[in-house]
Amino acid sequence: MIDNERQQQAKEYARRKHRLLALDLILTAAALGLVLTSGLSVWLREVVMRATPNFYAQVALYFAIGVIGYGILFLPLTYYSGFVLPHRYGLSTQTRRAWFADLAKGGAFALALGGVLSTVIYFLLMYAPQWWWLIAAGVMLLFSVVLANLAPVLIFPFFIKFKPLDDAELVARLMRLTERAHTRVNGVYTMALSEKTTAANAALMGLGNTKRIALGDTLYQNFTPDEIEIILAHELGHQAHNDIGWGIAVQTLLTLVGLYIANLVLVAGVAWFGFTGLADLAAMPLLALALGAFGFITMPLSNGYTRWREVNADRYALTLTRNPQAFISAFEKLANQNLAEVAPEPWVEWLLYDHPSIAKRVALGRAFALNASAKN
Repeated sequence: MIDNERQQQAKEYARRKHRLLALDLILTAAALGLVLTSGLSVWLREVVMRATPNFYAQVALYFAIGVIGYGILFLPLTYYSGFVLPHRYGLSTQTRRAWFADLAKGGAFALALGGVLSTVIYFLLMYAPQWWWLIAAGVMLLFSVVLANLAPVLIFPFFIKFKPLDDAELVARLMRLTERAHTRVNGVYTMALSEKTTAANAALMGLGNTKRIALGDTLYQNFTPDEIEIILAHELGHQAHNDIGWGIAVQTLLTLVGLYIANLVLVAGVAWFGFTGLADLAAMPLLALALGAFGFITMPLSNGYTRWREVNADRYALTLTRNPQAFISAFEKLANQNLAEVAPEPWVEWLLYDHPSIAKRVALGRAFALNASAKN
């Protein structure tokens, strides 16, 4: 049953998050534009060139200064949206110190991975200026596959504690479900989400021998075995439909198009801003601006594709478990516990949501139940 009081809070919370997202996008675009037009980017290029003669060290240093500068400039907005607001609505359990620790760890990973990618891109801009965008898309595809495989064992444990689920009965039940779905997993784990949030979540993460079931302890404590089973069945639907592979393929295609358009923007920018060439470090903010604008413009397309795959996974879960009541109750509980808006405005769902609304998912469960009743 949907809690009406929680729904009022969910609507308020959603509106605030959407306004913060819009503000973040506007300010980010304005900041990048200012860096480009004010000459700050050229000045920073000269600073890093004096600091080291090595071109790739210059790329890494320029990127690091840019990312750290952005992080410091936008820290108040990040703090309000990531710490203050979730605490105000009872969604966060983190202390301020723990939140800043996670922010620092996330920043370190962004610097490391982004530094490697930016260095590769500038190597390609220097030595393959006509085809850099095509080769870079291939490199990013490789990165996506490697990260999807290694994240459960090398990255996620830095942020969340994992341990094997000690509920033998539930483990056996979930493993039987994976067998029925013809999927092999390397164990069932719990995530210590309660150290960070009151929200519930579950995932089937990893590829190959790192594939595993992960249940948030906030889910395990508050949901019935039937509800947990159908949530996992939804995740197994993604495996059955090879959604990870298709998702990587679609994202690679979008990345390829985005990089090609960024290439056109860079070519135009060389003449407009007086850059020395495509590999001019001072053009890095223009590259970021072009890719960011492309990502925003194509967001409805990407989200629409993901929502379609989510609906297919929901149908798979209902067909596999034949338990629409557990499906309905699970999503109603998720709406209440996670403070999710049940029925957002259609344009908001179209633009921002990568999952169907709770209202649509509950309606799907009820339709399945009616169909099953009619057949019986």
